[in-house]
Amino acid sequence: MFKKLYDKVISWSKHRHAEKYLAILSFTESSFFPIPPDVMLAPMVLAEQKKAWQFALITTIASVLGGMLGYAIGFFAFDMIQPWLEGSHYWDKYQLAEQWFVSWGFWAIFIAGFSPIPYKVFTIAAGALSMMFLPFVIASFVGRGLRFFLVAGLLYWGGERFETKLRHYMDIIGWSVVVLIIMAIALYKLLYVAAV
Repeated sequence: MFKKLYDKVISWSKHRHAEKYLAILSFTESSFFPIPPDVMLAPMVLAEQKKAWQFALITTIASVLGGMLGYAIGFFAFDMIQPWLEGSHYWDKYQLAEQWFVSWGFWAIFIAGFSPIPYKVFTIAAGALSMMFLPFVIASFVGRGLRFFLVAGLLYWGGERFETKLRHYMDIIGWSVVVLIIMAIALYKLLYVAAV
Protein backbone atom coordinates (compact mmCIF):
# COMPACT_ATOMS: atom_id res chain seq x y z
CA MET A 1 0.00 0.00 0.00
CA PHE A 2 2.72 2.50 0.95
CA LYS A 3 4.76 1.71 -2.16
CA LYS A 4 1.71 2.50 -4.32
CA LEU A 5 1.19 5.77 -2.42
CA TYR A 6 4.90 6.61 -2.79
CA ASP A 7 4.79 5.94 -6.55
CA LYS A 8 1.62 8.05 -6.84
CA VAL A 9 3.29 10.95 -5.04
CA ILE A 10 6.28 10.71 -7.41
CA SER A 11 3.90 10.83 -10.39
CA TRP A 12 2.27 13.99 -8.96
CA SER A 13 5.66 15.75 -9.09
CA LYS A 14 5.55 15.58 -12.89
CA HIS A 15 1.93 16.81 -13.22
CA ARG A 16 1.08 20.30 -14.55
CA HIS A 17 -0.60 21.03 -11.20
CA ALA A 18 2.44 19.76 -9.25
CA GLU A 19 2.65 22.86 -7.03
CA LYS A 20 -0.97 22.43 -5.89
CA TYR A 21 -0.35 18.72 -5.24
CA LEU A 22 2.81 19.60 -3.29
CA ALA A 23 0.80 22.00 -1.11
CA ILE A 24 -1.95 19.42 -0.53
CA LEU A 25 0.59 16.67 0.28
CA SER A 26 2.48 18.97 2.67
CA PHE A 27 -0.76 19.98 4.40
CA THR A 28 -2.13 16.45 4.81
CA GLU A 29 1.20 14.89 5.86
CA SER A 30 1.30 17.20 8.88
CA SER A 31 -1.89 15.71 10.30
CA PHE A 32 -2.66 12.29 8.80
CA PHE A 33 -1.10 11.35 5.40
CA PRO A 34 1.81 8.86 5.68
CA ILE A 35 4.14 10.04 2.84
CA PRO A 36 6.48 12.99 3.64
CA PRO A 37 6.56 15.94 1.20
CA ASP A 38 10.32 15.55 0.63
CA VAL A 39 9.41 12.69 -1.73
CA MET A 40 7.66 15.15 -4.04
CA LEU A 41 9.78 18.22 -3.29
CA ALA A 42 13.02 16.54 -4.42
CA PRO A 43 12.03 15.63 -8.02
CA MET A 44 10.30 18.99 -8.46
CA VAL A 45 13.48 20.86 -7.46
CA LEU A 46 15.54 18.67 -9.80
CA ALA A 47 13.12 19.31 -12.67
CA GLU A 48 12.97 23.10 -12.14
CA GLN A 49 15.96 24.20 -10.11
CA LYS A 50 15.19 27.91 -10.55
CA LYS A 51 11.99 27.36 -8.53
CA ALA A 52 13.73 25.51 -5.67
CA TRP A 53 13.07 28.24 -3.07
CA GLN A 54 9.48 28.72 -4.23
CA PHE A 55 8.82 24.98 -3.84
CA ALA A 56 10.44 24.97 -0.39
CA LEU A 57 8.27 27.93 0.68
CA ILE A 58 5.06 26.27 -0.58
CA THR A 59 6.01 23.09 1.28
CA THR A 60 6.77 24.99 4.49
CA ILE A 61 3.61 27.11 4.56
CA ALA A 62 1.31 24.19 3.68
CA SER A 63 3.05 21.95 6.21
CA VAL A 64 2.60 24.50 9.02
CA LEU A 65 -1.07 24.98 8.10
CA GLY A 66 -1.50 21.19 8.18
CA GLY A 67 0.31 21.17 11.51
CA MET A 68 -2.36 23.53 12.84
CA LEU A 69 -4.98 20.96 11.80
CA GLY A 70 -2.97 18.24 13.59
CA TYR A 71 -2.84 20.48 16.67
CA ALA A 72 -6.64 20.94 16.51
CA ILE A 73 -7.12 17.16 16.20
CA GLY A 74 -4.98 16.62 19.31
CA PHE A 75 -6.62 19.45 21.23
CA PHE A 76 -10.28 18.77 20.39
CA ALA A 77 -10.47 15.12 19.33
CA PHE A 78 -7.64 13.19 20.98
CA ASP A 79 -10.05 10.97 22.96
CA MET A 80 -11.68 9.93 19.67
CA ILE A 81 -8.43 9.07 17.86
CA GLN A 82 -6.53 7.59 20.83
CA PRO A 83 -7.87 4.01 20.37
CA TRP A 84 -6.82 4.07 16.70
CA LEU A 85 -3.45 5.63 17.61
CA GLU A 86 -2.77 2.96 20.25
CA GLY A 87 -3.43 0.22 17.70
CA SER A 88 -1.23 1.79 15.01
CA HIS A 89 2.54 1.77 14.51
CA TYR A 90 2.51 5.47 15.52
CA TRP A 91 1.78 4.84 19.22
CA ASP A 92 5.43 4.34 20.28
CA LYS A 93 6.39 7.43 18.31
CA TYR A 94 3.56 9.39 19.91
CA GLN A 95 4.76 8.40 23.40
CA LEU A 96 8.30 9.45 22.46
CA ALA A 97 6.95 12.80 21.24
CA GLU A 98 5.17 13.26 24.59
CA GLN A 99 8.46 12.58 26.42
CA TRP A 100 10.20 15.16 24.23
CA PHE A 101 7.54 17.73 25.11
CA VAL A 102 8.03 17.04 28.82
CA SER A 103 11.81 17.34 28.47
CA TRP A 104 12.13 20.09 25.88
CA GLY A 105 8.77 21.91 25.67
CA PHE A 106 8.75 24.42 22.79
CA TRP A 107 11.94 22.96 21.34
CA ALA A 108 10.29 19.57 20.71
CA ILE A 109 8.35 21.03 17.77
CA PHE A 110 11.46 22.71 16.41
CA ILE A 111 13.37 19.43 16.67
CA ALA A 112 10.44 17.61 15.02
CA GLY A 113 11.16 19.56 11.84
CA PHE A 114 14.30 17.49 11.37
CA SER A 115 13.37 14.30 13.16
CA PRO A 116 12.60 11.17 11.11
CA ILE A 117 9.65 10.70 13.51
CA PRO A 118 6.59 11.86 11.52
CA TYR A 119 5.75 15.51 12.14
CA LYS A 120 2.02 14.65 12.47
CA VAL A 121 2.82 12.78 15.69
CA PHE A 122 4.24 15.99 17.18
CA THR A 123 1.39 18.20 15.95
CA ILE A 124 -1.23 15.92 17.50
CA ALA A 125 0.82 15.60 20.71
CA ALA A 126 1.20 19.40 20.92
CA GLY A 127 -2.58 19.79 20.78
CA ALA A 128 -3.26 16.92 23.17
CA LEU A 129 -0.80 18.40 25.69
CA SER A 130 -2.24 21.92 25.21
CA MET A 131 1.03 23.51 24.12
CA MET A 132 0.67 27.28 23.69
CA PHE A 133 -0.52 27.79 20.10
CA LEU A 134 1.63 30.74 18.95
CA PRO A 135 4.94 29.17 20.06
CA PHE A 136 3.79 25.95 18.35
CA VAL A 137 3.25 27.81 15.06
CA ILE A 138 6.55 29.70 15.29
CA ALA A 139 8.56 26.56 16.13
CA SER A 140 6.79 24.66 13.33
CA PHE A 141 7.51 27.38 10.79
CA VAL A 142 11.20 27.62 11.72
CA GLY A 143 11.80 23.86 12.08
CA ARG A 144 9.89 22.80 8.98
CA GLY A 145 11.21 25.73 6.97
CA LEU A 146 14.81 24.88 7.79
CA ARG A 147 14.22 21.28 6.80
CA PHE A 148 12.55 21.97 3.44
CA PHE A 149 14.90 24.80 2.47
CA LEU A 150 17.84 22.53 3.37
CA VAL A 151 16.47 19.75 1.15
CA ALA A 152 15.76 22.19 -1.70
CA GLY A 153 19.19 23.82 -1.31
CA LEU A 154 21.10 20.55 -1.27
CA LEU A 155 19.30 19.39 -4.41
CA TYR A 156 19.70 22.79 -6.07
CA TRP A 157 23.47 22.67 -5.59
CA GLY A 158 24.05 18.92 -5.66
CA GLY A 159 21.71 17.95 -8.48
CA GLU A 160 20.51 14.47 -9.33
CA ARG A 161 23.58 12.60 -8.05
CA PHE A 162 22.89 14.07 -4.62
CA GLU A 163 19.22 13.03 -4.60
CA THR A 164 20.02 9.32 -4.26
CA LYS A 165 22.53 10.04 -1.51
CA LEU A 166 20.05 12.32 0.26
CA ARG A 167 17.35 9.65 0.22
CA HIS A 168 19.82 7.05 1.52
CA TYR A 169 21.20 9.26 4.30
CA MET A 170 18.00 11.20 5.23
CA ASP A 171 17.52 9.38 8.55
CA ILE A 172 21.18 9.81 9.51
CA ILE A 173 21.11 13.52 8.61
CA GLY A 174 17.82 13.98 10.47
CA TRP A 175 18.98 12.28 13.66
CA SER A 176 22.35 14.08 13.54
CA VAL A 177 20.58 17.45 13.39
CA VAL A 178 18.29 16.39 16.25
CA VAL A 179 21.28 15.39 18.41
CA LEU A 180 23.05 18.70 17.64
CA ILE A 181 19.94 20.72 18.52
CA ILE A 182 19.43 18.79 21.78
CA MET A 183 23.09 19.32 22.70
CA ALA A 184 22.78 23.05 21.94
CA ILE A 185 19.61 23.34 24.06
CA ALA A 186 21.19 21.37 26.92
CA LEU A 187 24.30 23.57 26.77
CA TYR A 188 22.16 26.71 26.75
CA LYS A 189 20.16 25.49 29.77
CA LEU A 190 23.36 24.53 31.60
CA LEU A 191 24.96 27.92 30.95
CA TYR A 192 21.72 29.75 31.81
CA VAL A 193 21.36 27.87 35.11
CA ALA A 194 25.05 28.50 35.91
CA ALA A 195 24.61 32.23 35.18
CA VAL A 196 21.52 32.44 37.43
